[in-house]
Amino acid sequence: MVVTMWSTVILLSVLLIVPSLLADEHWWQHANFYQIYPRSFKDSDGDGVGDLRGIMEKVPYLRRELGIDAIWLSPIFKSPMADFGYDIADFRDIHSEFGTIADLEALATACNAEGLKLILDFVPNHSSDESEWFLKSVQKDPTYSDYYVWHPGKTLANGTRVPPSNWVSVFRGSAWEWNDVRKEYYLHQFLVKQPDLNYRNPALVQEMKDVMTFWLGKGVHGFRIDAVPYLFESLPVNGVYPDEEKSGETDDPDNPTYLVHQHTQNLDETFDMMYQWRKVVDDFKQQTQSEDIVLMAEAYTPLLNIIRLFGNEVSEGAHIPFNFEVLSNTFKDTTGQQFYDNIKRWLDVVPEKRFSNWVLGNHDNKRVSSRLGVARADLYQIALNVLPGVAVTYNGDELAMEDVFISWKDTIDPAACNSNPKDYLLYSRDPVRTPFQWDDSVSAGFSTNRTTWLPVASNYKTLNYKAQKAAPRSHVKIFKALVRLRKQRTLREGTMEMQMIGDNIIVIKRHLEGASTIITVLNFNKTTETVKLSSVFQGLPSAFEVITSSMQTNYIDGSIVGRDEVVLPADAAIVFEGNVANGI
Repeated sequence: MVVTMWSTVILLSVLLIVPSLLADEHWWQHANFYQIYPRSFKDSDGDGVGDLRGIMEKVPYLRRELGIDAIWLSPIFKSPMADFGYDIADFRDIHSEFGTIADLEALATACNAEGLKLILDFVPNHSSDESEWFLKSVQKDPTYSDYYVWHPGKTLANGTRVPPSNWVSVFRGSAWEWNDVRKEYYLHQFLVKQPDLNYRNPALVQEMKDVMTFWLGKGVHGFRIDAVPYLFESLPVNGVYPDEEKSGETDDPDNPTYLVHQHTQNLDETFDMMYQWRKVVDDFKQQTQSEDIVLMAEAYTPLLNIIRLFGNEVSEGAHIPFNFEVLSNTFKDTTGQQFYDNIKRWLDVVPEKRFSNWVLGNHDNKRVSSRLGVARADLYQIALNVLPGVAVTYNGDELAMEDVFISWKDTIDPAACNSNPKDYLLYSRDPVRTPFQWDDSVSAGFSTNRTTWLPVASNYKTLNYKAQKAAPRSHVKIFKALVRLRKQRTLREGTMEMQMIGDNIIVIKRHLEGASTIITVLNFNKTTETVKLSSVFQGLPSAFEVITSSMQTNYIDGSIVGRDEVVLPADAAIVFEGNVANGI
């Protein structure tokens, strides 16, 4: 059914003045960042696991074909792989499955030659329990004794020894583990095999700063800092750690949501640590006269805490604290009004002279196509790329890859393995981490090995990059058109206005005087809608060129459309560009 919407009252609007493009503009401020899960991107040696040489092989795809500005690699450091690299045994070495330090340096060189920036995952909250640091801490080595959080525990009236507090691990159960050698408990906010590092020890703080400069010296352009809220815990009072209050959200005491984490997350010291790391990278930049080194911060935390990570009146913090406001509050049935509100909540609080960022997918959440619906995959990709600031894409989302069903037998994610066969899919991140679908050959072109570390999607014969590259229209071609558009001045320098039509149509206007006007229409309705743009914004060109649109539309890129002839199917979006001076 076609419903004409042009006479509908415009309910809401917001005007944002995007900072002008200045002579000292930094490379990251309007960049497209691309997250690579190394185990699943490209296997160069046929062992079924992705590696650094595989990534290097695909640098031309990333830079020349997609137009990506920077890649961020999930952890590649030496690890027993209890949590697939987030349990680091040696912060200054590369895990053998991925390659060597020489391979990392070669990748950095290849990226640099293409103008592609390389960002590494920095996992500062914890190490592996197989780290030399932890093994020496267990033995109370004078240098490493206080590198971790240790406590003898509490003794009950009946003589039973119990953990120091009721704190619960992210992966369920007590966050304290008894060590029979040291005769003390150690804190692990994640797996038992991931003991928390002690940031109240100045020697440990300096050690981790030295780790950062070590890798900066290898040619990387920054870090994505993992699990920021967990860095510090409250100090003991009279030798006793305080218990956390019950949340009332669940009756399961092993579930992390059982408690309110006022003593184990988002302490003031955490933000100061981020500011200290910023000084490390800024000092390195100044000393080496290098380009900007970027800090990206992962923090699933209330919005105002995310904003604090930017810095304060006296200290700079993360360049890009991930904006999870949109990701955490967008669902399959999200309305246009709700999505508008998600965007506006961020824009209302982002500090002056700070840059927004937009992200909807990563290695810890269901894929955009599966979580939000394949029909809306292009709509969300279009929205994230026309908004001001930084856009972040998880590998495979440019193809609208979907989650892959992983049986209980094949499940390897510890978050799922710690549950049970009935509920494991609620926790498993395996479905979003499966091999990249390059083509229709063996193992989707990811590996020459028919057996891969996680199963390849069953639909890889039809859903793959080779097929989408050859198709007249495809998800990846939409993505490429958006990346090209983002490199134009209008999206980098222009103002932004955002208006609602009814409850389910969002219209975004980006404008730069003397350049162009870019209009994006997002239809969250379940019906086809016709939009009259002249009733939404005044002074528009009489016609526009179609830049790109969702797969379900009939628009052809480059075609000319009148401003009052915009017809959009359900769950679809379109981007136009026009110039008032010449009417288009």
